[in-house]
Amino acid sequence: MHAALTMTISILKLRIGSFVALAALVGILSAEGGMGWGAAVAFTLAVLGASGAAGAFNQYFERETDRLMARTHTRPFACGTLKAGPIWPVTFSALLAVSLLLAWATGGTLAAVLVFAGAATYGLLYTLVLKTRTVWNVVIGGASGSFALLAGAVAAAPEFGPVLGPVPILLAAVLFLWTPPHFWALAAVRGEDYRRAGIPMLPVTHPPTVWAPAIFSHVLFLVLLSLGPLFYGFGPVYGTFAVVSGAVFLRASWRLLRDPVRQNAMATFKASLLHFALLSLGVILDRGAAAWAG
Repeated sequence: MHAALTMTISILKLRIGSFVALAALVGILSAEGGMGWGAAVAFTLAVLGASGAAGAFNQYFERETDRLMARTHTRPFACGTLKAGPIWPVTFSALLAVSLLLAWATGGTLAAVLVFAGAATYGLLYTLVLKTRTVWNVVIGGASGSFALLAGAVAAAPEFGPVLGPVPILLAAVLFLWTPPHFWALAAVRGEDYRRAGIPMLPVTHPPTVWAPAIFSHVLFLVLLSLGPLFYGFGPVYGTFAVVSGAVFLRASWRLLRDPVRQNAMATFKASLLHFALLSLGVILDRGAAAWAG
């Protein structure tokens, strides 16, 4: 039972999926309308399912390159625990279809379209077209998480009013800028893996004089953008989390800029995870405090 659960988590990439689902929840809470908790939970699960389907497509179609990387060679399709066959794409497509149906039922047509756009961006565009062909792979592929956040905001939009307010747009932009430095920092740590697999990540194709400033500039702009919600009704709770998480991420990326060694790259990667988690928590607590006060 434990082995089956572990394999399912791996195939569906639920660790990544949990971040995408969290982005959708942030979108719901940052919207100007409202959404019942039951519907919000159902919609978030729909996003998790769609993200899981996209992750499964990614792992299935990347099984050959996964075998070449120390980080991924034990994945079920890469190591041969699961054999390739048409049943798998059909199964993953069914999971995606069910997830989109749930997203449509709880969030509406536009929200479901955005959920599909996020899954297609990662599962198809990034996996089949971008990843092994261009250094822009994670830049364009990074739109996947932003689509999830926008989908959550659309699902919770007011019945009469704008479909998207300024805060979800700002936070989606933050997430779009967050993805490249997150993965570039990892690629700086795992450079040999990516070279062996022929994946043209920026730290693999360019020297530190290029990728280290690219990471820092992305972090600087996303931290500045993350303060934007303070001008649109978000309060000191969110502001505290945005400033603290941004300072940690900026400090790590500045150290990497000054000394682009593996240790600092790993510290930046970890700081990116902490930043996303704390910023999301700031949105959740701030909106909870606002609802309590109201």
